[in-house]
Amino acid sequence: MDRITKSLLTEFIAEQGLASLAEDKQFEHFASFLTVGRSLSEAFDTSDTVVGSGGDTGIDAIAIIVNGSLVDDDAVIQEFVERNGYLDVSFIFVQTERSSSFETAKIGQFCYGVLDFFKDEPSLPRSKEVTKLGKVMSAIYRQSSKFKRGNPTCRLYYVTTGVWTGDAALEARRRAATDDLTALRIFRSVEFIPVDSEGIQRLNRESRNSVSREFDFALKAVVPNIEGVTESYVGLLPAPEFLRLVEDENHEILKGIFYDNVRDWQDFNVVNSEMRETLTSGATRSRFALMNNGVTVIAKTLRTTANRFYIEDYQVVNGCQTSHVLHDQRDLLDETVMVPLRLIATRDDEVISSIVKATNRQTEVREEQLLALSDFQKKLETYFGAFPDDQRLYYERRSRQYNSVGGIEKTRVITPGGLIRAFASMFLQEPHRATRSYRRILDRVGSDLFVPTDKLEPYYVAALASYRLEYLFRNQILPTEYRSARYEILLALRLYEMPSPLPKMNSNAIERMCKPLIEKLWSAAESERMFKRATDAVLAVANGDLESAPLRTEPFTDALMAVAIQSRA
Repeated sequence: MDRITKSLLTEFIAEQGLASLAEDKQFEHFASFLTVGRSLSEAFDTSDTVVGSGGDTGIDAIAIIVNGSLVDDDAVIQEFVERNGYLDVSFIFVQTERSSSFETAKIGQFCYGVLDFFKDEPSLPRSKEVTKLGKVMSAIYRQSSKFKRGNPTCRLYYVTTGVWTGDAALEARRRAATDDLTALRIFRSVEFIPVDSEGIQRLNRESRNSVSREFDFALKAVVPNIEGVTESYVGLLPAPEFLRLVEDENHEILKGIFYDNVRDWQDFNVVNSEMRETLTSGATRSRFALMNNGVTVIAKTLRTTANRFYIEDYQVVNGCQTSHVLHDQRDLLDETVMVPLRLIATRDDEVISSIVKATNRQTEVREEQLLALSDFQKKLETYFGAFPDDQRLYYERRSRQYNSVGGIEKTRVITPGGLIRAFASMFLQEPHRATRSYRRILDRVGSDLFVPTDKLEPYYVAALASYRLEYLFRNQILPTEYRSARYEILLALRLYEMPSPLPKMNSNAIERMCKPLIEKLWSAAESERMFKRATDAVLAVANGDLESAPLRTEPFTDALMAVAIQSRA
């Protein structure tokens, strides 16, 4: 392993708390972080993707991304269908070698393992992790009529510390791999991507840098000086040029840039269907700019040279629906389709917040959504950061905001999605919805969670408990096979340590109850004791067999609550 790659790996291991693993396993996690992370907008746990072990079918990591989310539960697929009405799927496979060369034999073994993964009757033995993901794959193809943009994509990353020379034998093996998978006729595209030492360095830079784009913006007007705004423009941007702002190099939507937009993609509701009809009709396509409210983009960095614009660290704060419809109809778009664009450069968080609120008040968005996704989120970020260094967690209000920040343990970063799942499991007593019905929890933002008057302590407890539990898994203090029950374990811990029913989330009583639990969770000995007790309760309800137990179901949650409450009596 060359000196630079070794240094990058060492930095990653320190940030992710993986020092207890052997170097080959560390490298698998590193490669997964670099490759899978390109397709996800939020931080993710590489333990959810790394499958390298006996029965891994020659594959070190597998990621199945459905509608922008990492999925490892086959039951979630039906929820996506019911909720979104479509499936947009990517399969990602990763194989790693620490050697300084690419070997055709090992590439062949990797590709055969991927091919076998998609067989109805696989010939290779499978580990529990691969078997579980195979069930997800099967559930996806049973819903093939719901594929939004055609069949899933399939990407194979072969990561080594050597140099990809592209010699004839390697290229032939690469083509054979893609040809074999393409012949299955179940993918819209297949890519085999060799990643050598230079590629590792490039992907590492990408993972730490904020999104940036260059584009031509000729039809524009400068907005006069506004306090708190560096500069701003309004104008029309040709649709193909606009898509460069909202898509990656694989023409996938950049989900992370819509984070500050208070509404996610609403699928083809009445308004979005009408927008699509405007684009599909040759008679109305050129009138799009007159029939659409446009898109607002806020960038932290903006540089211009004549009509050439460079923006970095930007967000689409209004226009999520427009962006997704244009993305969906990209094959029909040409220079005659113009998109109204407001481009604002500012680093002032108060200005950004006011623009988000103002632009979204002009559309049908509930007041509680605006409050929950701006003011309360900011309060959480400030509160988490107010703890001493050794007890500090980092709330990632904006997607990837801590990626480029050095000197912090990245496992201490918690995303809004991670916090919602942990809080819903512990304080709403719904671990069964944390994965399978996550969208239903999101619908309750502003009413049952992220309520402006809520105390902040329960959210910190949920984040801290999630962090400490992952620490125990990562350091193999708790068996990693228990990770599938992590949300049930979080609930069990809360039931043992705090009485049920709980006080209201806005009461002084809940604040008082959380403080001693925070102290216990930061104690290594107490934390281990509490989680082992919680794990024992989950195992008892599962009759010692988590693999076949009906985890993530309401009856299992009810049984767990009964066991925990009875043991407290």
